[in-house]
Amino acid sequence: MTNSPKIPFIDLVGPHVELQEELVAAFQEALKNAAFIGGPMVEGLEHEFAAFCDARFCVGVGSGTDALRFALSAAGVKEGDAVITVPNTFIATTEAITQVGAHPEFVDVDESTSTMDPEKLRTFVEMDCDRCTDGRLISKRTGLRVIAIIPVHLYGHPADMDPIMELAERYRLIVIEDACQAHGAEYFSTRNNRWMKAGSIGRAAAFSFYPGKNLGACGEAGAITTKDEEIARKCRMIRDHGQAKKYYHDVEGYNGRLDAIQAAFLRIKLKQLPRWNQGRRDRAQVYGNQLTKLHGSAVVPLAAPWARAVYHMYVIRVEDRDALIAKLAADNIGAGIHYPIPLHLQKAYAHLGYKEGDFPISERLAKEIVSLPMYPTLTDVQQSRVCQAVKQMLADRLSHQTPSAVLVS
Repeated sequence: MTNSPKIPFIDLVGPHVELQEELVAAFQEALKNAAFIGGPMVEGLEHEFAAFCDARFCVGVGSGTDALRFALSAAGVKEGDAVITVPNTFIATTEAITQVGAHPEFVDVDESTSTMDPEKLRTFVEMDCDRCTDGRLISKRTGLRVIAIIPVHLYGHPADMDPIMELAERYRLIVIEDACQAHGAEYFSTRNNRWMKAGSIGRAAAFSFYPGKNLGACGEAGAITTKDEEIARKCRMIRDHGQAKKYYHDVEGYNGRLDAIQAAFLRIKLKQLPRWNQGRRDRAQVYGNQLTKLHGSAVVPLAAPWARAVYHMYVIRVEDRDALIAKLAADNIGAGIHYPIPLHLQKAYAHLGYKEGDFPISERLAKEIVSLPMYPTLTDVQQSRVCQAVKQMLADRLSHQTPSAVLVS
């Protein structure tokens, strides 16, 4: 064990100390005007975050899960429909699907980006689906109508959206981006010949403002972005018990409103987000420079040429993941695993009938991934300690056994 100071996996203290005076002032203002739900603070955040994402509209909600669920519902996804997504994501992605009464259909991810593989999506829609007389797709596996796709911009790296959007247009599928980890990430669209922000590409997108996100509240919060005015209108109703106006309920909805205090905090933090995201990119470059020298013993995240990632997490791959976790813990370094069990193998989805081997890349990633400390306030000294621990673990492993295979980056 080491006596060195703890390197936390995530720093939730530093940014709040830096912004303490502004955050406290915003809280005091909320106490004075008692505008706790909705109002100018929420409307201000919605306007500013829509502009940040290059979207026409933003609807603040209670969480990222709310954002996904409400966006699906507003887009017309309903009971008996099927929605395509990936098994390598947090369960909120599929919770949103099932909670609107729909059924998740999985396709595997690209090994280099951990995001939806467009070719596997193409195989699914062309080989694993039948066509209805109206041109819609029917899943051969479930017999359900396939109506939407949720690509997940994982770890702050966008999915390869051009081929996904092309397939969606060809087969009349709705695209809802899961951008819960991608605040400020960008994708170069050859189709549009420009860089596009995560949250501006599909029919709508969902963001989480959970405290640990690149843009995090001091509690739960989320948002939907969209260029579709009707989607925005429906999401506003759904988040507020389906009310078109007070006590006039056009539909059944939810209590999924955004607190004004959280909106005020997020507006303050949003001004810092470009600087914080650049800090994450700088930290990622330091990791990459040090860890790519490990001669194939570890795989570092790929920054695809069409992506400007924001490194919500910095996730490497090693063969002996448990040994690395133990070494980091012994050296007083925080770490995480995102995510240890792919969704198709979770007990919650046993009824879907998937089995081990159905999505081999997601399954392999789940056994090898380790999330290292990543945040803008991470120092050079801290990163050197983290990298030294990784190098030492790999060196010890190689000295005690002859490797039968190593990972190739």
